[in-house]
Amino acid sequence: MLRLTWVQPEDLLGHELRQAALDGREPSRIAERWKAAGGGEAPLRAGASTEPASRYLRTLAEDLLDELADLPSRLKDDEPTDLEKIKSLCPNWPSAPGTATAPPTAAPYEAAWLGRAIGCLLGKPVEKLPLEAIRRLANSTGNWPLTTYFTARGVPQDLLAAHPWNRRSALTSLAENIDGMPEDDDLNYPLLNLLLLRRHGRTFTTTDVARLWLDELPPGRTFTAERIAHRNLLLGIEPPHTARHRNPFREWIGALIRADVHGWTNPGDPAAAAEQAHRDATLTHTANGVYAAMFTAAVIAQAATATATATGTPGIHTCLRTGLTVIPPNSRLARAVQHAIQLADVHEDFDTVVDELHATHAHAHHWVHAIPNTALITAALTHAKGDFTGSICRAVSGGWDTDSNGATAGSIAALLTGAPAALPDRWTAPLKNRLATSVADFNGTGFDALAELTHELAHPLSPLEATRP
Repeated sequence: MLRLTWVQPEDLLGHELRQAALDGREPSRIAERWKAAGGGEAPLRAGASTEPASRYLRTLAEDLLDELADLPSRLKDDEPTDLEKIKSLCPNWPSAPGTATAPPTAAPYEAAWLGRAIGCLLGKPVEKLPLEAIRRLANSTGNWPLTTYFTARGVPQDLLAAHPWNRRSALTSLAENIDGMPEDDDLNYPLLNLLLLRRHGRTFTTTDVARLWLDELPPGRTFTAERIAHRNLLLGIEPPHTARHRNPFREWIGALIRADVHGWTNPGDPAAAAEQAHRDATLTHTANGVYAAMFTAAVIAQAATATATATGTPGIHTCLRTGLTVIPPNSRLARAVQHAIQLADVHEDFDTVVDELHATHAHAHHWVHAIPNTALITAALTHAKGDFTGSICRAVSGGWDTDSNGATAGSIAALLTGAPAALPDRWTAPLKNRLATSVADFNGTGFDALAELTHELAHPLSPLEATRP
């Protein structure tokens, strides 16, 4: 029997109960009703439970999802989703630059695309694995602290039996198997956003994003909030309600992994990058899920014009501080990011930072939630001082959504290097300047070609250019 992941009502309810507790609602009575009826917990790591629910239990789950949506939140004033309300809470919202910032050459963009792919590839084999398993697998081959791609060579069989690699990724992302960049949603979404800007320009609407997805994004390549939004669109639900209707994943990491292009195409203008990311994110996410995308876009917009110091250390701290200016300061995400920066500044050993982050967030959040993952990305970049290898290895070694965290950390840190030649060959050579994807005509495209297209889109678009297919 087909058990489609991330959409079964009986599975969504457990996630919604957890989400309700996080975003300031009181779900205990509904949780008691669900448990009394025989309902179970949400799947811990998989997207669907192993056994189908009865018709009664499925119908009850749908009703309870709607009841949970109607519960009032005590956090609504501090964590709005509306852009104007967000801006009203941000006392240091960035001003538009007085003069247009010339975009960097194509070289930094090629580095950023490569960095995103490398960080994603590094994290793919250990996605979904618990933190201790990641540490043991890397240790068993002498690759701890992480310095290069994971390998199965030399890993004891009993350890592999206890903690197998991610089944979808082992054949394409272990060091001995890499042959170009395999398909991954962490690269598919930036490609889709290139299409979005080519077709609609920077004034695109959330509805434009929705139409693009229906045209170009196979539903089977979507997960969590994106899959729910796809389903909602097919039910005739329009944005931004697509982000809210029976969508317990609306504060997860999906919008964050779509943010890079919005930062790349607004160099030196973090406010514009954040607003662009907001229009994209609100198709699928609310509140902290949206803030994670806005934060990341603003960081990248700042990094696109950052320069290295005389010692080679980039201004990653300035970039991260800039990201904080576009999200509500009393939001859970802002507090998590600030805490992560503090931990990374205080502790010399990054494992200690990771342990503290897990102690703070793991008990309450799913491993794909935006808050702990954004905190980990921030901690990795801060602790490594923006160094490329240090940033991606720290981000992946911290667990949770390893490939997404590696991708975002890699994009930011590589952009700061300024050129693909600054990235070590051991990372770039296996990619063979080739990317696999199911998005449009991008399959087999080189990172140099993607950089040229990104560079073109970073220039202000004329109406004619905005309508070009």
